[in-house]
Amino acid sequence: MSATMEDFNRLEIRVGTVVEASNFAEARKPALKLVIDFGPEVGRKCSSAQITEHYPPDRLIGRQVCAIVNFPPRRIGPFLSEVLTLGLPDEDGAVVLIRPDFTVPDGGRLF
Repeated sequence: MSATMEDFNRLEIRVGTVVEASNFAEARKPALKLVIDFGPEVGRKCSSAQITEHYPPDRLIGRQVCAIVNFPPRRIGPFLSEVLTLGLPDEDGAVVLIRPDFTVPDGGRLF
């Protein structure tokens, strides 16, 4: 099935800066709880991300990440994940986060 430009434009993929990160002990699979600042238009949003293989929580603070911000929130145990943080699998299947090469304004939309 082919995707169209209209399909792509419906996704709001934006960049934000991680301002809080902690282990998500209640998750069934190892995960972190993130709070990401997407700037004044979107604000701060929470995300559950299975990124423990490469990213200890303290190393994520201040790092920019990309996420889909217009999916419906998803309850993961006691936590409400509001955005889908994006990554790609490494050769072993562990998630490597997507981020811009240079610092850009929080809230910028991928085009």
